[in-house]
Amino acid sequence: MKKIYFLKTCDTCRRILKEIDTKEFTLQEIKTDPITVSQLEEMYTLTNSYEALFNKRSKKYTAMDLKNQSLSEKDYKQLILDEYTFLKRPVILINDKIYVGNSKKTIEALKKDLQ
Repeated sequence: MKKIYFLKTCDTCRRILKEIDTKEFTLQEIKTDPITVSQLEEMYTLTNSYEALFNKRSKKYTAMDLKNQSLSEKDYKQLILDEYTFLKRPVILINDKIYVGNSKKTIEALKKDLQ
């Protein structure tokens, strides 16, 4: 399975999608088509951490003052399900591999695996 979870209003997501060949991927825009519990659990099985999937750069993260709270894995999971901006983007699944976020290292590893 090849799938990309992204946000169409995110400049970084758009740039990354232009840099890779997405023909074989299923694209899911997370604002108009929110992720489901089973999709999030699938991501979790590959990362073993909801925190790894959580976007701490989100404006809502700051607005809700979450950095000063002690969040559990259960909290991270529920926040991601409640608010699409809390999913670190993009999330790219290729069979049993997952690439989360837009760090240079992550995108380089993705491009290497796509060759």
